[in-house]
Amino acid sequence: MKNSYSTLTEAISDLKKSGFTEDLNLCEEGIENKKLKRIHCSKDFNVVKYYRFEGMSNPADNMVLYVIETSDGDKGLLIDAYGAYSGNIPKDIIDKLRIVR
Repeated sequence: MKNSYSTLTEAISDLKKSGFTEDLNLCEEGIENKKLKRIHCSKDFNVVKYYRFEGMSNPADNMVLYVIETSDGDKGLLIDAYGAYSGNIPKDIIDKLRIVR
């Protein structure tokens, strides 16, 4: 796992080689792994690292790639293209995904 990547594609490829193979998505209950049919609430996962990417044509086109490990031992990636604040996401999940600088 590198400290930074030039592109989102490069990051995903490298992180998958490092074992972060699960595809995670935000949902109303928390973070969902559709393949394994699991939903994780905020106490059930940790953000190992995150990477920010800006759109080439518009810096406002931000994306964040979260590298996540769950209490079940799953290792996966969550791509947040719109911001955790844009949907019906529980406050504890928003707090867990908050980027502190």
